[in-house]
Amino acid sequence: MILRAPAVPLITVDPYFSVWSNTDKLNDGDTVHWTGKPNTICGVVEVDGKDYCFMGKCGADKLTQTAVDITALTTTYTFEGAGISLNACFFTPLFPDNLDIMSRPVSYLELSAKSIDGEAHSLKAKIYASEELCLDTKGQFEVTTETKSFDGINAVKIGSVDQPVLAKDGDDIRIDWGYFYLAAKDAKVGAEKCEETGMTFVSLEKEFTDSALITFAYDDIYSIEYFGDKLKSVWNRDGKTIETAITEAFSDYDELLAKAAAFDDKLVLDSLRAGGEKYSELLQLAFRQVIAAHKAVLDTDGKLLFISKECFSNGCAATVDVSYPSIPMFLIYNPELVLAMMRPIFKYAKSDAWEYDFAPHDVGKYPLLNGQVYGGNELKYQMPVEECGNMLIMTATYSIASGDFSCAEEHFDILKAWTKYLIDNGADPANQRCTDDFAGHFAHNCNLSLKAISGIAGMGIICEKLGKHEEAGAYFDSARKLSINWLLRAQNGDGSYRLVFDCKGTYSMKYNIVWDKLFGTKLIPAEVFDGEAWANRRHFNKYGMPLDNRKAYTKSDWLVWTATLCNSKADFESYIEPLWEAYNTMPSRVPMTDWYDTITSVQTGFQNRTVQGGLFIKLLEYYKTVKVY
Repeated sequence: MILRAPAVPLITVDPYFSVWSNTDKLNDGDTVHWTGKPNTICGVVEVDGKDYCFMGKCGADKLTQTAVDITALTTTYTFEGAGISLNACFFTPLFPDNLDIMSRPVSYLELSAKSIDGEAHSLKAKIYASEELCLDTKGQFEVTTETKSFDGINAVKIGSVDQPVLAKDGDDIRIDWGYFYLAAKDAKVGAEKCEETGMTFVSLEKEFTDSALITFAYDDIYSIEYFGDKLKSVWNRDGKTIETAITEAFSDYDELLAKAAAFDDKLVLDSLRAGGEKYSELLQLAFRQVIAAHKAVLDTDGKLLFISKECFSNGCAATVDVSYPSIPMFLIYNPELVLAMMRPIFKYAKSDAWEYDFAPHDVGKYPLLNGQVYGGNELKYQMPVEECGNMLIMTATYSIASGDFSCAEEHFDILKAWTKYLIDNGADPANQRCTDDFAGHFAHNCNLSLKAISGIAGMGIICEKLGKHEEAGAYFDSARKLSINWLLRAQNGDGSYRLVFDCKGTYSMKYNIVWDKLFGTKLIPAEVFDGEAWANRRHFNKYGMPLDNRKAYTKSDWLVWTATLCNSKADFESYIEPLWEAYNTMPSRVPMTDWYDTITSVQTGFQNRTVQGGLFIKLLEYYKTVKVY
């Protein structure tokens, strides 16, 4: 990868078990949680009796980092020094089509070394992990440690004495319950308190000749509270212990690494064909982030839930307008995860607790899902057109991609009610927020009207596939009427289209209409896409197109959706290049932000969010996953 990642993924399991490097060289700074708070793991290789640091700040001479390569599933650093070349490969097997493996909270580090001076060398790996991995902040609670041996594996675990399981929710917080495990075969493990930092560290030492395999694991006991029920993750739904999971991880490693190589190769090849080299690199960097900002759990009926967290947004969980932009990646790799995102919303919307005739925004604040928290549930803070359209599009795309319309049939009445809301209110939306809620309320939003058109069309497809042909025709007629109305009222007269219906000369990204192109419904003429693609170029800054005419900031997901409206690969790549440059130069060293300034590339807000799954929409088009006409 040529791209200089703003932050490099090391351990990416879920919103709590998350370790990154935010420096160009792995041994130039401490490792961190996605929030930027320390999650300190240090790595040393002892060569002929002398310590050399390859990860974190270790107080030893540093090996020289010569390369770093990031793929969708692995991060590999290369170092030289003391007569050896050392590779450090971090791997979390986040395979969306294997939920047991994807949800298993075990991540790998494989160290492999070879002599480069022609001499034989004795080698020992030394890993140190701090109490920060099992606390919100260091020193929050007293910690306890324990060494364990099982199936030839030596492990040391650390956790808080207090164990406040699922006791609080929030955004900029880390886990303070459960236990972190550091493990390897035939290793010496232990724990000690560092006088300099006051922190307790667990440690592992392992002699090796060619390679050493080390695992990092986390047993969170319970993962999510869901309408009063404490839920376990998918991996331990039948009572599997973390020791068994670690044992299986060691047994599976070679097979999973080979599968990862094949997965990465296919993603690279297909994304190169779809959108070019820089597009391909963005997808590779985004992949682990998107999955690991979710938690996969089972409800009390055994149904899968895939719970997103709004990272550095407001901490909301199962947010509809965060799930919506993320779905292109999951429609490609496992549509069942899209259904698992929607289940909490359907459940809550059908309950007595939800009083409105439109779709909710969220179902709680991570990790406590007991009902919507956004805007205090006050009507003035809701996003009625936004969320109705999102849920209809998500239901339609999931059903098409999976070939299973039973979800749509099960929830047909509420989908019908949400479609009616769009028909009644989508032509000229009243003063309200959309998913870009950071921009505030405004009325007559042209792009929000396109959301309504796409949502109604989605319902038309659902009805058609369910054999309700008369209703399908009526919904398509409604979508066409709204489209004609939109074309007449939104045009600027120069081939471009407005931000708001009543303000000539304004502009915005029209990302919501991308589904018309992907579905093949042809509600908006192709020349409209061409006109917008041409007109948008007048507004490009150094790091891309602004979201609209009000500010210089943009959203990465919407930029790629807008680029997907282009009819040539070259035009698409012209949108992608400044986005790639933004991440390549971004001074904010954080997991991919989706909200940044197009003049300076400075992060405006948000980081590590699931919405980067939206970058995969061009690949979704390439695969024709949701094409119906």
